[in-house]
Amino acid sequence: MIDLKRNSKKEPVQATGVRARESSSYTPNQTYDFKISRGRFSNFLICKRCFYLDRVMGLDPPGTPGWTLNETTDLLLKKEFDHCREKQIPHRLFTENGLGHAVPFDHPEMDNWRNSLHHGLMLRHKDTPIILTGGVDDIWQDTRTKQLFVVDYKSQAKNGVVDKQDYLDDPYHDGYKIQMDFYAYLLSGMGFDVHPTSYFLVCNAKRDDDGFHKTMTFDEYIVPYNWNSDWIESKVDEMVALMNQHEIPDSNECCKNCAYSEQYAKVVHPERNTGSKSVQRRLFL
Repeated sequence: MIDLKRNSKKEPVQATGVRARESSSYTPNQTYDFKISRGRFSNFLICKRCFYLDRVMGLDPPGTPGWTLNETTDLLLKKEFDHCREKQIPHRLFTENGLGHAVPFDHPEMDNWRNSLHHGLMLRHKDTPIILTGGVDDIWQDTRTKQLFVVDYKSQAKNGVVDKQDYLDDPYHDGYKIQMDFYAYLLSGMGFDVHPTSYFLVCNAKRDDDGFHKTMTFDEYIVPYNWNSDWIESKVDEMVALMNQHEIPDSNECCKNCAYSEQYAKVVHPERNTGSKSVQRRLFL
């Protein structure tokens, strides 16, 4: 899509392609704190070049529209669970899903942990200035063991019944599992006892109703996922090492952003379209 830059009044303004705030970019081997969100870490896993150009070089990539319907679902779910959190009672979905022993976790930092934009879960990576962050949707607690369940809300629209195993096996949901692994890693690193099972609360909008009638009906599923954070620390080490280098890394050959940029560069700079090295790489040198 084509994305226009706008100011706080939603007026179109000149797009520079670079971030305005220097603090949003990392300088190799800097000593002051720098936050890396769960989303940026996922970007590193997907395409190291895109990640580096964003976090280190300070490029401002085109954005995508907000998912306002999904955000509304999340907001309303949080209201439900906050009611149960205040009363310390199980949510209506818990008993039928074998979670009658759980309640939403009551903690004074809960609102901050859910605020991905300004706070979130936070964990310093070893002795580096890198602070890993992630805004969790919810946390539930086992009233018997006091262990915590990491929870993520997901909204979708799919025909038929959602099969829980198919949901986890879907390659398009691999990022969801990485997200859950990352949250569990942060929460464990913060000193909490995290249960080995986490949960996706999947709200699936039904498409077989006879009409809209100002109402959208959802089926709800609690999908268990056994998280694994064993791989995360080594990948964060790789990410930090990449951020401290001065050379722009190679792209993921499957990255559509990089492929588009390469073709764009060939059209704009046909004089450089020679040899086996990519036009982008030639421009970087």
